[in-house]
Amino acid sequence: MLAFDKALEIILDDVKRTGTELIPYEESLSRVLAEDITIDSDMPPFDKAAMDGYACRKSDLGTELEVLGMIAAGDVPRLKVGPGQCVKIMTGAMVPEGADTVIMSEFTKATVPGFIRFTGEKTASNIAYRAEELRAGDRVLSKGVRIFPQHIAILSAAGHTRVLVAKRVRAGIISTGDELVEPSFRPEPGKIRNSNGHQLAAQVTACGCTPNYMGIVADDKGATDHVIKKGLAENDVVILSGGVSAGDFDFVPEVLQHNGVNIMFQKVAVKPGRPTVYGRKEKVHVFGLPGNPVSSFINFETFVKPLLFAMMGSHLQPLEIKMPMAVDFNRKKADRQEYVPVHISISGEITPVRYRGSAHIHAICEANGLMRIPIGVFKIKRGAKTYVRPL
Repeated sequence: MLAFDKALEIILDDVKRTGTELIPYEESLSRVLAEDITIDSDMPPFDKAAMDGYACRKSDLGTELEVLGMIAAGDVPRLKVGPGQCVKIMTGAMVPEGADTVIMSEFTKATVPGFIRFTGEKTASNIAYRAEELRAGDRVLSKGVRIFPQHIAILSAAGHTRVLVAKRVRAGIISTGDELVEPSFRPEPGKIRNSNGHQLAAQVTACGCTPNYMGIVADDKGATDHVIKKGLAENDVVILSGGVSAGDFDFVPEVLQHNGVNIMFQKVAVKPGRPTVYGRKEKVHVFGLPGNPVSSFINFETFVKPLLFAMMGSHLQPLEIKMPMAVDFNRKKADRQEYVPVHISISGEITPVRYRGSAHIHAICEANGLMRIPIGVFKIKRGAKTYVRPL
């Protein structure tokens, strides 16, 4: 069996990129940036009031202040604040010349009509100064970043309305097995609904890539050969589930090799998911994942997902947090790195969920994390910390 780290190293070696395309920034959510983004103006672009109040000179706070007028957000001030003077100002409005402080409305009191007095003891300036956040020309986003809503805000603020992004990876998804029927059918005796194919398609979509669901193929060499040929011709990545173990009908590796796929490994020291196949044909990457749904789910997250992001020019660094066990944990064998579905409590402790093995997909639904147990570790005591990958 190949060590987990070595398997991942093989997958990520000499990855070919997908190319780039220019798209409207409104359509860039979940895409991977293929360029650095700089801002074309200072942020803030002028000294602005951080709250509603009165703009004045700090040296005048102990005196009565004449109110010259009001400045709303979006106005360009035509007033200049002199000694003993102030201007009523709204949050976000440009601070007028001569003022160096904005006093909060709550800490003022009207004296006679047109005049106020500061009633507080002291105050901050309450001004957001020009360029205190960013200067024109500063880099605000780096190539390789995956775009989330907060990045859309930065693109908007930078006036970057068309962005260069990596093209989406197209991933063909093939489910194998005579026992499978599509979810819309009620299974007859001996049959089960195909959950893997649609789970994998959803995982591909969640990565910002394009799933190409190619349906169910029977346990037949000819049928498998036909769909693999089609998959290799149409996709950047081909993901098969089932048919990769050592059974009489598990001939996916054989058919892959027949179609010119260079198989680089077939077993990994990981639980669940030991019978995992990976190979390449020219630029096309091929995965043969186990048929059990927990295995396919986890091995997608740990092996396929990093590759998809690498192909789009992004280095995926999975978030793993050390968290304490809420209970004692034991396992009988420690010859493989194991991922166990766990529940992360509000207090940050982890408890394994009810889990009956790699066919128990409902365990993943009940879990909000995966606990990683290294090779050689049999026991984890309550209170001891171990690595968890949040889901």
